[in-house]
Amino acid sequence: VNFSLPKIKNVEIYGIDLNESVKIRNIIENSNIKNIFSINRHSLKSNISSINFIEKFEIFKNYPSTLKIKIKKTKFIALTKKNGIDYFIGSNGKLIKTNDLNLKLPYVFGDLDVKEFIRLKGEIDKSNFNFNQISKLYFYKSKRWDIETVKGNIIKLPMENIGKSLDLFIRLSKDDRFKDSSIIDFRQKDQIILNE
Repeated sequence: VNFSLPKIKNVEIYGIDLNESVKIRNIIENSNIKNIFSINRHSLKSNISSINFIEKFEIFKNYPSTLKIKIKKTKFIALTKKNGIDYFIGSNGKLIKTNDLNLKLPYVFGDLDVKEFIRLKGEIDKSNFNFNQISKLYFYKSKRWDIETVKGNIIKLPMENIGKSLDLFIRLSKDDRFKDSSIIDFRQKDQIILNE
């Protein structure tokens, strides 16, 4: 009896546009998958995960010959520049090359460590400070951050207790006595330095 398994005839990709799906189709073609039963899920997953704009994805086998891939794109949360090239910083912690600088996103200056940025974003999200109020972020070699708000305030953050400092900044910014303070420095423990 000559029995052959059906080849993969259809690859359906959801959640991304046609140009972006070409990368995934290329990965599948280069994986040399003979049929739906011979898929090396681990290898396929690690190859698809290497695409920077993907946050997460699921692969479904629809027997006998269709592969369905659902993709959730990463959210662009900031912009930065490395070696003269502009990048989006994705919520997945990856840098995505871009020519589109029209998106209203905060710009990160300094020799960025993306893990440190994601950690800072997590601290901001846990605080009462709204990430959308940031126009610029400055990253220092010491792994410390300064934030410039859209209103032009500079917040010099400490190494620890970032959320607490941001919550305190919000309280101070509502107090008329501090309305002329453009620089609020939280770097010293148990001390706030204000500059006009």
